[in-house]
Parts: sequence; C-alpha cells; structure tokens
Amino acid sequence: MTTQDVMVVYKWTAKEGQSETLKGIYKEVTQQMEDNEPGAMHVECYFDETSSTLVVMDLFADAGAVGFHLGTTAAGHFENLLKIANPGEFLFCGVIPEEMKQAALGMGLKATFAPRVFGFQRG
Repeated sequence: MTTQDVMVVYKWTAKEGQSETLKGIYKEVTQQMEDNEPGAMHVECYFDETSSTLVVMDLFADAGAVGFHLGTTAAGHFENLLKIANPGEFLFCGVIPEEMKQAALGMGLKATFAPRVFGFQRG
C-alpha cells in the first residue's frame, strides 16, 4: 500500500434464504469494478456460511477512486443489496476527504474512518 491507497473492509449479512443472491450480486459488482474502475486495484470477497456473511476487502488507488466507486458501481447495487442483506460496519482505511465521509454517512452506512498511522509491507 502507498500513502494514497485506501482500503475499505466491510460485510453484508444475507437475510434468510438470500445467501446465493448476495454472492451473485457481488460477483457482478467485482466484475463491474474490474471492467470499469481503473482505480480499483484489488478486491477480495470471503463468505462465512455459518452466519451468511460476506466479507469484502477493496483496495483503491486513492480517495478519488473510492468516490468514483461509491457514485457508480456501489450506487447501482446498493438498493438491491439492502433488500436481501443487512450491512455491517464499513471501515475506510486511509485518508478520506470530509465530503466523502459525509456522503458515506448520508448513505446510512455505519462507518469508521481511520488514516494510516504505521505498518510495513514485505517485498
């Protein structure tokens, strides 16, 4: 990660009987991000069958790429996701401008915004 990168980690818990629908929507989301969002650098999705919870880790080149994602791909799927799943907390890791924080909170997201303070990366 660089000082500009922003990692967003979050989860959605599928409502009863909606696990496969949730995974299907996220397959579409990740494909759209790969095809249409050059600032989306890395996406990983994990699914806990016991709790019907999808955990997602998105790595963006910078805050602008996060904003682009929220205004395009995320906006296009958010309403349908809310019908079939409950969002968990969204962790925005990196420097996030105030207007983007307000936009995320305005979407009704439970969000934490945490700039990097220290860490390391191997080779």
